[in-house]
Amino acid sequence: MAKLNGEDEGEFAEKIGSREERKMLARQNRSKGVWFGLGMMGMIGWSVSVPTLIGVAIGIWLDIRYPGHISWTITFLFAGLAVGCFNAWYWVEKERKKIDGYYEESRENDQRGGENDE
Repeated sequence: MAKLNGEDEGEFAEKIGSREERKMLARQNRSKGVWFGLGMMGMIGWSVSVPTLIGVAIGIWLDIRYPGHISWTITFLFAGLAVGCFNAWYWVEKERKKIDGYYEESRENDQRGGENDE
């Protein structure tokens, strides 16, 4: 059979099978659709805003109790923001690893299926 863009029939069939497997995994995990994405955005938003607001509250309290040259409010605002950004990064990374795990399982299943067919 003629080559398709430099690929032989086996490579082409392997790519199609891999794509089909990913589609099937996406259909199985359909519950993680729009609502899951919106919920994740909300969780990330809260994970940044809550530590930031806590930092501001601590800073205001310190400014009232111990006034000085340094603005504790701004200092703790940035500290809370840094903690919040780290927290958001943690949740996004955790979900990314979960998604990568699904794709890795799909690839392993493709490889096992290909070995069994030969």
